[in-house]
Amino acid sequence: MEEVMKILEFVKPGVDFQNEDNLIEDEVLDSFDIVNLVARLNDEFDIEITPADLLPENFKSAETIYKLTQKLQED
Repeated sequence: MEEVMKILEFVKPGVDFQNEDNLIEDEVLDSFDIVNLVARLNDEFDIEITPADLLPENFKSAETIYKLTQKLQED
């Protein structure tokens, strides 16, 4: 989870990712942030986030992003 938090803070500094639970609906992350985030997550965790994974519920919070990375590492 710590690595996900570091990546989120790099992509979008100054956001309280610990408490923010609606990153998409609250427009904290825009499409450019998501592209940057996906690239960094893919590299850091050696995973491949595909278009099928690009669902709002997977990027709702730091926790849901972390769960996505864990799921993809298991596959």
